[in-house]
Amino acid sequence: MSKEITQSPTTEEWRALYEDAIRIKSLAPWEWMTEDEIFGVKDPETGETGYVSVMGALGEHLSVTVYLGAQALDQFWLLVTDSYTVNFRPETVLEIPQLQLSFQNRDELTKKDRDIIKSLGLKFRGRMTWPMFRSIWPGHFPWHLTGWEARFLHHVLQQTLEVTPRLKEDPEALLPEDEENGLYLVRTPRKKGDALIWEDAWTSVSTFTHTVPLVMDMNLLRSVKRLPKSKASIEMDFFALPFQIQEKRGERPFLPYMLLSVEREQGIILDSDLMVADPDLTAMKGKIPLKIVELFARLKMRPRVVYVRDDYMASYLEKLANELGFKIRITPTFRYLDGARKALLEHF
Repeated sequence: MSKEITQSPTTEEWRALYEDAIRIKSLAPWEWMTEDEIFGVKDPETGETGYVSVMGALGEHLSVTVYLGAQALDQFWLLVTDSYTVNFRPETVLEIPQLQLSFQNRDELTKKDRDIIKSLGLKFRGRMTWPMFRSIWPGHFPWHLTGWEARFLHHVLQQTLEVTPRLKEDPEALLPEDEENGLYLVRTPRKKGDALIWEDAWTSVSTFTHTVPLVMDMNLLRSVKRLPKSKASIEMDFFALPFQIQEKRGERPFLPYMLLSVEREQGIILDSDLMVADPDLTAMKGKIPLKIVELFARLKMRPRVVYVRDDYMASYLEKLANELGFKIRITPTFRYLDGARKALLEHF
C-alpha cells in the first residue's frame, strides 16, 4: 500500500521530524495564529491534501495538526461548531484522521518516544518542550507514526515554517481575493530534477454528508415489537473509554467505546456493551440500534421512555422509537447513569 501502514520511520526520517519540531517551537506560530486559520499541503507521494491547523493560542496545548483529506477538514469544522453546543463529545477529536506534532511534558511521552530522542542524541528540558508525534485513525488510540506518515508530516512542518510567518506580517494572508468561493491556500509541490519546488494554489474543498448506515435484524425487531410495553424508563449513553485495547503486540490499538444503559427509577445497570471500531468506526456506530434492540429482547420489554444526553444519541434512537412506540427525552444530566459511568471508569 502507498501509505506503508506497517513500516516504521527510518532514523533519517525521525531526525528530520525532530529538527522540524525544534524550529517550530522556536518560531511559536501559535502566538499569532488561531486553530481555525487553515491552509493545505499536498502530499508529493499520494497527491492527497492535508489541512493544517496550529493550536496553542491559549497556551494549553501547543501543536501542529494536519487533517487528512477534505472529509477530515469537514469533520474539523463540524467539531468547531459542536464545541459550543451540548452535542460536543470530547472523543470526536479522535474520530478525525490526522497527524500531529505536539509539545508535551517528559512524563507524557512513552518509552518509545524517549528512546528515539535518546538515539538521535537530543535533549529537551522544561514543561511543554518535548516533541511528540502521533497518528490518529478514527476508532483507534493515538499511535506512533508509520514511514509514510513521518514523510508527509515532515513536508507539512516544512510548509508550516514557510506559511505561518506570512500571517505574522499579514493576518489576511490565508484569505483569497474572492472569499465567497471558500478557497484554501494549498502548498503544492512539483518536481524539478530531484528537488521539490513548492508553490501556492487556491483550491476549493467539497463538503460531505456524514451518514452512518444502520444495521438491523428485522426478525428480532418484529419480535421485540410484540413484547409488552413497560412503564420503565431507561437512561442510555454512548462514549469512548480512556484506555486502549491492543489485540496483538505492536499493532495499532483500538479506542474502545461503551453503550451504557441504566434503569432510571432505581439505578440498576441493565447493560454495559463494549464496542470497538472493527472493521471501522462507521460500521461500529451502525450497530448501535441493533445493540439496543438486543437489549430490549433480553429484558423482554419495550420501555416507556429512553433518556439520552444529546441529539447525537437521539439520532440513533429515532427510527426505533417510531417503530417500538417509546419516547425519547434529552437531558444534560442523568439521574443514575453519570454515577454508573464514573464508577466504571474508576474500575477500568
